[in-house]
Amino acid sequence: MTLRLHNFFRSSTSTRLRAALNLKGLDFEYVAYALRKGENRTAAYLAMNPAGLVPALERDDSVVLTQSLAIIEWLEETHPTPPLLPADADGRARVRSLAYMVACEIHPLNNLRVLNQLGAQFGAGDDAVAQWFAHWVTETFDAIEATLAGSSQTGRFCHGDAPTLADICLYAQVWNNRRFSIPLETWPTIAKIFGELDGIAAFSNAAPPNQPDAE
Repeated sequence: MTLRLHNFFRSSTSTRLRAALNLKGLDFEYVAYALRKGENRTAAYLAMNPAGLVPALERDDSVVLTQSLAIIEWLEETHPTPPLLPADADGRARVRSLAYMVACEIHPLNNLRVLNQLGAQFGAGDDAVAQWFAHWVTETFDAIEATLAGSSQTGRFCHGDAPTLADICLYAQVWNNRRFSIPLETWPTIAKIFGELDGIAAFSNAAPPNQPDAE
């Protein structure tokens, strides 16, 4: 099966999917969109993905999958090795909870559309936008740090000693945080896990600076 990944190098949701595809050992064609130039709002892209968001994963049978977590769940079901979710129900719930803390609490408040709207509707300047971004990251990273540091289920990674969906979301968010100079040292457990992940080729090859459209 040929896969085409429609994405943007700096998009954290795109970073998630690149890491998942790499971990699953799946090759894909990289299709880049410059979001600030509106390349994701063309008629051709909107015909494929009406939401106009990245990433989207296009299969050679013309099926287009959207939303990073839904695509990763599809990958997990169709390419189960290596697993990105634990075998036990409690473990899967914990991993999903950690992943959703990033994907459902931080990202919806801090994605590009929201940051742009802060300026357009409320006149927020760069400093105010950065403070907004850092506030919502800190609110949730404090909780993630406490969850990870206080649990015997935390190992080399967020859950045990193999990367999971939680690590994929966390890794992508840390890269997003760097754009706003948020110090990772504030959260030592997260910093340690990020260091472990960044030493794995599947993750480092997915990192924003290592993409063909990186500026």
